[in-house]
Amino acid sequence: MKFKLIVVVVNAELTDTLVKVAKDAGSTGATIIPARGTGIHEALTFFGLTLESHRSVILMVVADYCAAAILHSIRENGHFRKPGTGIAFTVDLDKVIGLESQLSQFDCDRMPDENLL
Repeated sequence: MKFKLIVVVVNAELTDTLVKVAKDAGSTGATIIPARGTGIHEALTFFGLTLESHRSVILMVVADYCAAAILHSIRENGHFRKPGTGIAFTVDLDKVIGLESQLSQFDCDRMPDENLL
């Protein structure tokens, strides 16, 4: 079975919504890391003080076959067309351990687990 890592860097207030829609689309869980960052759109300033928005990095290891549907759900609910909202992308994973207890949740033909270490 092949897996992908979905990485979502987004304004913190969208975190719970995006994790929920990802789970509804097939993700079995997520790791959420508080973060801050910089980009092409500068942070707001108030009397010379920079106001930084809180960000979250959401990491999800998902089955390859459902990654596109999950990413689509995240895009539809994450307001990514607005400047400074965030970014989401996938990374192919070569070897994965620790998902053995979740394999029954994946809805696909069981192939040899060559990608599980």
